[in-house]
Amino acid sequence: MRHAAIPLILALSALPALAQETESGAENGPDGARVTAPTLEAVDPGRFATRPSDIAYGAFQRGYYITALNLASPLALQGDPAAQTLVAEIYSRGLGVQRDPIRAAEFYEKAAEQNVPEALFQFAMMLLEDSPEFKDAERGYDLMKRAAEAGHRLAQFNLAQMIVARSTTESGLAQAAVYYEKAAEAGLPDAQYAMAQLYRTGRGGKAVDPEKARLWLEKAAAQNFDTAQIEFGTELVESNGGPDVDEAGFGWLMRAAQAGNPAAQNRVAKLYRSGVGVEADRVTAVAWYLRARRAGLIDPLMEDQIDGLTEDELKLANSRAAVL
Repeated sequence: MRHAAIPLILALSALPALAQETESGAENGPDGARVTAPTLEAVDPGRFATRPSDIAYGAFQRGYYITALNLASPLALQGDPAAQTLVAEIYSRGLGVQRDPIRAAEFYEKAAEQNVPEALFQFAMMLLEDSPEFKDAERGYDLMKRAAEAGHRLAQFNLAQMIVARSTTESGLAQAAVYYEKAAEAGLPDAQYAMAQLYRTGRGGKAVDPEKARLWLEKAAAQNFDTAQIEFGTELVESNGGPDVDEAGFGWLMRAAQAGNPAAQNRVAKLYRSGVGVEADRVTAVAWYLRARRAGLIDPLMEDQIDGLTEDELKLANSRAAVL
């Protein structure tokens, strides 16, 4: 029975062990003043609490982090959970100030005690890191579960990953599937990809359902999850659905290739070589393969393709690879 779980577990292991939202704006100015603001999602007031301090939050949103810290700190010391989370965020990411994980943990913990989902999640992440100051895996697991139950989509995904890491039995996968599905429905592409694997393999209490698997895979691909783009594109190309389907499959693989995924670059190369989903072009095929090879990917078939080019064609392929 354990061997039956291997394909799914390997697929899920391709997902990040623990995920966090990608954020910008972590670079400090020389005097700790205004720096680039984070993304709108990163500063969504709902991340901090139901009623954040409008003035402090507004300064944070515009990139005035020291002003935000000065405004939020007194409120945080008075027990305002939104201000506590905002102060913790600033110290955690070193926005306008030196990074201070200890102070960040202090304020995340205070806000977590008041059940702020973002604080629960961030403090859990700190406790799960391999850091002697904070490491407490069991408490981290408990806080992650509380954040997940509060509807935090990254906590839901991370909790599912932690459950799978603890148990690859069918019971463990079924427990994880509950949280994967919640995070997937909340729009997290990592979780959408996981749901595709569950429906593809019929694990985690899900019956095999190729259509649902394909729908979840497409949702993840549409959010630029490159592994999903490669799998979805490959499925379309191999489905014998005709020229339009082949072209769509090529398009998904090209998106992942243009984003820098070597496996996708090699598959795009092969599609150019064979003329599937795109007009055959052996020079462009080699150009894409050269991009993949620079990242360490070696494909004997495409090596033979290189050997088949003339000297002028190889020069042209190298020129194209340089600008892809």
